[in-house]
Amino acid sequence: MTPTDSVDVRESRTNSSATTPSGANVAANRHWWIWLLIIVLAGAGYWYYRSQNAQPAAASSSGAAGASGATGAKAASGAKGFVVPVVVATATRGDLPVYLNGLGTVTAFNTVTVRSRVDGQITKVYFTEGQYVRQGDPLIEIDPRPFQVQLEQAEGQLAKDEAQLRDAQVNLERYNLLYKEGVIPKQQLDTQAASVGSYDGAIKADQATIDNAKLQIIYSHITGPISGRVGLRLVDIGNIIHASDTTGLLVITQLQPITVIFSLPQDQLTQVTSKMRSGGSLAVEAYDRDNTDKIATGKLLTIDNQIDTTTGTYKLKAVFDNSKNELFPNQFVNIHLLVDTKKNVVLVPTTAILRGSQGIYVFAVGQDNTVKIRTVSLAETAGNVTGITTGLNPGDVVVTDGQDKLQDGSKVDPKPAAAAPPNANKSASAASNPNSPFVSNGGGPAR
Repeated sequence: MTPTDSVDVRESRTNSSATTPSGANVAANRHWWIWLLIIVLAGAGYWYYRSQNAQPAAASSSGAAGASGATGAKAASGAKGFVVPVVVATATRGDLPVYLNGLGTVTAFNTVTVRSRVDGQITKVYFTEGQYVRQGDPLIEIDPRPFQVQLEQAEGQLAKDEAQLRDAQVNLERYNLLYKEGVIPKQQLDTQAASVGSYDGAIKADQATIDNAKLQIIYSHITGPISGRVGLRLVDIGNIIHASDTTGLLVITQLQPITVIFSLPQDQLTQVTSKMRSGGSLAVEAYDRDNTDKIATGKLLTIDNQIDTTTGTYKLKAVFDNSKNELFPNQFVNIHLLVDTKKNVVLVPTTAILRGSQGIYVFAVGQDNTVKIRTVSLAETAGNVTGITTGLNPGDVVVTDGQDKLQDGSKVDPKPAAAAPPNANKSASAASNPNSPFVSNGGGPAR
């Protein structure tokens, strides 16, 4: 190779390397707008994404703020003059009976387990299980033939002894004549007189044997000792029974009248005994297990003679006519004992009564639907009804529900109380005052 050739090669390489950067710059200048477009699109997408997520958050924040504002407005409604919806009732005037409430169990006035008084075989049964029987009605017959035989034997022995007695009496008369004539000694006369007395005794014993046989025949026909309901039959026809058997033949329970034994706290003993000492009869009402429906009405019979130290209560017994068999032995009932009646007091639902620093008060609704605080004095509280002596007049409207949102001077939207269900347990005040709107449902709020 010539030197000239080598020089040419080096120059061509140098020129090639010198032109390469210039080509790269040209290519970069051609594609810069593509990168700018990509950046713009990415920014637009990010902005769209942020705007879409910001709208729900703003709506949620706005809703929370609105709810918070509503709650605050509701809480401050009484102070700022907002109208508060409340439930109201009208005060009435009437008598308020005062009841003492206790838990009781129905017990039969009399319960008899019928047993046989003689030994023998059952031949007849005159009753059906669950039947109501009266005193003296035939129940069971035991084979009376063995006792009939004993009766005939005793009657035969009586006839024999009576004949011997007549013979001894005739001989005694003869001995008396012979003794008077001096034919026989005194000893023989006395012996004959003793024979007459012996036969007299034998006749009395025979008569007793006859009576005993007749009694056994009577015992073989078992009759009802009391009037009541017959339970399940314990022995069937054909069985041999004995007077010594521990198991009875049947059980009769007297249902009319019937009693209820119930308990009250010892703190109420004085109130009950003072009423009983005055000679009055205390009315007692029996309610069902749920204390909603009245089952029967009776009167207090007696009080137990001691207090149960373990429970601090005392027992009482009430009697009920039970003409319709409303009560059944061992039934659980709620007892309401009427001990007093507050006369001519203003009656309001117990839920209207409030207690605070100003004492006992109610919220009374005026003609302009503005509430005012009224301080009252209580006469008595009986269930869902409270008697008031001072502070309210008949016809005044009081708030019974919604008082927690009120203060003196608050505006209200009064609504009457909902009607009670037909089978609700009416309070004593409602019973004594037909126009009273208050109903007792076993200790709950008045409706």
